[in-house]
Amino acid sequence: MKRIGSMDLNIPDKDLLSDEETKELLVKAQAGDQDAKEKLVTHNLKLILKVAHRFSNSNYNYEELFQIGSIGLLKAIERFDLDRDVKFSTYAVPLIIGEIKRFLRDDDPVKVSRRVKHRAYQVNKIKEELTTKLNREPTIGEIAEELGIDKEEIVIALEAVQDPTSIYSPIYEEEGSTIELIDQLAASSEGYEREIDRLDLEKIIKELKPRQKLILKLRYFDELTQTEVAERIGVSQVQVSRLERKIIKIIREELD
Repeated sequence: MKRIGSMDLNIPDKDLLSDEETKELLVKAQAGDQDAKEKLVTHNLKLILKVAHRFSNSNYNYEELFQIGSIGLLKAIERFDLDRDVKFSTYAVPLIIGEIKRFLRDDDPVKVSRRVKHRAYQVNKIKEELTTKLNREPTIGEIAEELGIDKEEIVIALEAVQDPTSIYSPIYEEEGSTIELIDQLAASSEGYEREIDRLDLEKIIKELKPRQKLILKLRYFDELTQTEVAERIGVSQVQVSRLERKIIKIIREELD
């Protein structure tokens, strides 16, 4: 039996199956063999435990998260493409993560105030106008100056109205069968441990200050140089360098 938080869950302490055993059971399970499906579930419960643990700061207990994660595991068993050269655990974990995130999102959606939505609309409108006027994408500082507000307020407004459901959007449908973007992300993943580690990193990034998030995005997602980031947010390159080192230090300390 595994004890999780304050909850006791009667979970058999089973090891993961070999790739060959897993494939044999998947063939049977997808053909309707309930015993094979139950064995697959039993031997993959540790995956759900690991994922549920990463959502420990939510308002739900582990038992609830575990039950929701189980739905993701069952979907993985049903949808797994046996012709793909991908480990089942690699495919299953993102679906378990996705199911829990979907539940948390739908059950307790983030309420974005009308004022924040209006601010985001203003920011995007000014951004388009300045892009046309300057023949380039304006910096956060230029948008802030045009609107007469702080740069941080712009970042908060834009972040608040981003669509959190895009990875669940259907990208292919035929005869009642739907393939969602999360399925494709799962199929291309390099390992379930990597997916779980990404959850930890995601939690850390969410707790960063707006300016820290912006610098992280510009440097490591948009791949701008420190000088370009400095121009974008209206500070010196030296300040960007110092802020970036501080951000990396925070992330490393939290991951350790």
